[in-house]
Amino acid sequence: MSPALWRLALAWLAWALLVLAAARASCALAAEAPRKVVSIEGITEYRLDNGLRVLTLPDPAADTVTVHITYLVGSRHEGYGEKGMAHLLEHMLFRGSKGHPDLKQEFTARGARWNGTTSYDRTNYFETLPAARGDNLEWAIGMEADRMVNSFISKADLDSEMTVVRNEFEMGENNPGAVLLQRATQLAYAWHNYGHPIIGSRADIEHVPIERLQAFYRSWYQPDNAVLIIAGRFDEAQALALVARDFGAIPRPARKLPALYTVEPTQDGARTVTLRRTGETPLVSVLYHLPAASHPDYPALDVLISALGDKPSGRLHRALVRKGLASFIWASERSLHDPGFAYFGAGLPKGASVDAARDALLGTLEGIARHPMRADEVRRAKTELLNDFEKAQLDTGSLVQALSEFSAIGDWRLFFVYRDRLRAVTLEDVQRVASAYLKPANRVLAVFLPTRHPDRARIPPTPDLKEALAAVRGGELLDAGERFDPTPANIEARVIRRTLANGIRVALLPKKTRGNNMVARLTLHWGDEASTMNRDTACGLAGSMLSRGTRRHSRAELHDALERLNASVALSADGARIEVRGAQFADTLRLVAEALKEPSFPPEEFEELKRASLTGTEAQLSDPAAIANIRLSRHLSPYPKGHPLYTETIEEQVQNLQSANLQQSVSCYRELFGATGADFAAVGDFDPGRVEQLVAELFGDWKNPSPFARVPARYFDTDAVVREFRTPDKANAVLRAGLNVKMRDDDPDFPAMVLANYLLGGSSTARLPARVREKEGLSYSVYSWFQASSFDQVAAFGVSAIFAPANRARVEGAIREELERAVRDGFSAEEVASGGKALNEARRLARRNDRRLVSRLVDYLYKNRDFAWDSALERRIAALTPAEVNAALRRHIDPSRLSVVVAGDFK
Repeated sequence: MSPALWRLALAWLAWALLVLAAARASCALAAEAPRKVVSIEGITEYRLDNGLRVLTLPDPAADTVTVHITYLVGSRHEGYGEKGMAHLLEHMLFRGSKGHPDLKQEFTARGARWNGTTSYDRTNYFETLPAARGDNLEWAIGMEADRMVNSFISKADLDSEMTVVRNEFEMGENNPGAVLLQRATQLAYAWHNYGHPIIGSRADIEHVPIERLQAFYRSWYQPDNAVLIIAGRFDEAQALALVARDFGAIPRPARKLPALYTVEPTQDGARTVTLRRTGETPLVSVLYHLPAASHPDYPALDVLISALGDKPSGRLHRALVRKGLASFIWASERSLHDPGFAYFGAGLPKGASVDAARDALLGTLEGIARHPMRADEVRRAKTELLNDFEKAQLDTGSLVQALSEFSAIGDWRLFFVYRDRLRAVTLEDVQRVASAYLKPANRVLAVFLPTRHPDRARIPPTPDLKEALAAVRGGELLDAGERFDPTPANIEARVIRRTLANGIRVALLPKKTRGNNMVARLTLHWGDEASTMNRDTACGLAGSMLSRGTRRHSRAELHDALERLNASVALSADGARIEVRGAQFADTLRLVAEALKEPSFPPEEFEELKRASLTGTEAQLSDPAAIANIRLSRHLSPYPKGHPLYTETIEEQVQNLQSANLQQSVSCYRELFGATGADFAAVGDFDPGRVEQLVAELFGDWKNPSPFARVPARYFDTDAVVREFRTPDKANAVLRAGLNVKMRDDDPDFPAMVLANYLLGGSSTARLPARVREKEGLSYSVYSWFQASSFDQVAAFGVSAIFAPANRARVEGAIREELERAVRDGFSAEEVASGGKALNEARRLARRNDRRLVSRLVDYLYKNRDFAWDSALERRIAALTPAEVNAALRRHIDPSRLSVVVAGDFK
């Protein structure tokens, strides 16, 4: 053999040996099982050699599996010229990777709920998929491993997505409250990155080089900087094997993560900022520096902030809202990895004194040394916060999100450290932290107050977590619940239906749930077209007054009683929504019945409600979305003024609220409200016989003073219009478009129209978002909708989009072109087949949620329907042909009849 041939042979041999060695190393790595680290209250942590942390949270009662990955990188980690890079990268990871080039289409085809979010300390991605489809977990784990290191991050995708992110940036610029918070944090943090908005700066978003974005991705998106959470119904051993195979094959990176060492200096005096922008509602706010969320002081601060902001018992509500100085207040905090902040404020009615509100706000917050916190305030706030922890553990989705947030703060086990520290908080702790942190030298406000003798708040450093984490033992393990298949047939087989003596219809679906939780809904039907004419404002306020005091309990007492039961209750003129553990349901329903049947209508509460309603309504006078929605509705549904279905202008709403009085609302309640023929449904862990007995006992004697008759809807054959409304100084514009269709939901064309709308704009990969958002990058949000009445020949098709005002012509043109193309050319066989499967999977996914399921049950009681209707509709959707879908679309949607309303700053 010649020397040249020998060299060639040896080179091939060396190459083959390298490949074989690499393959063996890869197989060995993939086969190595994750090692168990710790297990607390049903949550287990595992580690891979490459540094990946894996948390498993089995929930056999769930019908879904969630894969959630948190990267410990957020806006805190961005460098000069990179503001907004973490958020921009979040968007880019949905543009596809080597193994998943059309990721959004894959999500849609599998019926997944998916999203990603960015914060100061982390970026996360998550998808919830049906557990019944066996390959969903394998797909999700493999997909997340692939996009961890193989996402495209291309220049073409950046150019398209950058404008979408810029549109999202402009959407935030429309909100004066959000901008005010940005200004306050920018002034509070002179050096630390918490002073920069998470979404970034316009200049950096628009000009970031692709090379810097790719470098940012390669540095931070690695297994040693990620926490993977798997929750829901899954086989743990199988899941860990999949993680080992897909993530284990990714080597531990050789790079070292950048060390962040910037510490915000102690603030040495009060700072002030004033924001002047177009708007309707004056705001006064104040920000104080706080320690890191992992610091032992933080739970006491959480109790303090919750106590101050409680409504209606909190000090801020009583000092500002009750005294008429403000329409509403807020009190919040940002629990962060590094020292964070508390943020308090108030929204004022037009003409109110900003100085008076400011003085009351500061006097309340910084006057705690003179007016110490009381034991009942601390007890109430602790109860609410501990209830939040309990609720998080009852709901797997909420618990996964909480674990993600605590991972970003320092470690997921801080969830239990924090909870246990919260349980131990005393009145003295709350008083101490109030005195330590709520002081003038530590605040940012709309005024500047110099002082010769600064009293500074020394913010302690982020603590070492080893000692606190080592002591975590956890508490009682929650009941897991049962495995429940949400098919229409299975739901129907489990539902118990009854009609009570006074005509109340009841639907009960008992099943074992995580933590023995249950949800219930009571829907009232009252009035008719004649008795509700010109009473929309009065009756709406009457419904809002139901939770503001009864003959036996004040508003605060009612609120505290529900908190003691850890019950979530929403009351309105339509009835009640309830979520509570089964053991506390009876006591909760008794309180709900008391509120609905025995309201006291306190005059001072009515005036407070009226002020808040006026302030909220006046804020819409310059809001593009509110204006566009109302103007389109008034054109498509031109009911006469005063009719129950009439759409009031914002100015009419303001006028009606200004002239509203308590007696009008009391009269509406006494003349119309009652439970005759009401609908009640419950889903979850309860005794159906006991629940039925309770409903009969509590509501059986509550009769409607006058008969109920449904107000029929009318079909209007309206002309197509294009209308523009100017909203100066609003960076984001809104488009709403629609047309009326003469159809009921039992029409033979209804299934085809539902699918046609889904293909047009009902998913993230439908034609409208694919064109307007994905291809041209003109809008952060664009979608379409179609709905039809179950009683009247009234249906509607609509389109919604947000965009930069300068892009109006392109957005409207693209929407019209896609609608005309769909009507002219139709949908392909592949679109119809895959869309039908995805739509039916989305409907199935919705039935897995107990809140949605109870709403469907109560709705079906009113419509005299059962879940056989769902089965029939989904069979018809699955059997649709392209010819049927396209023919229905052409019969009912004429693009030339589309009315368009736009609102924005179209200079």
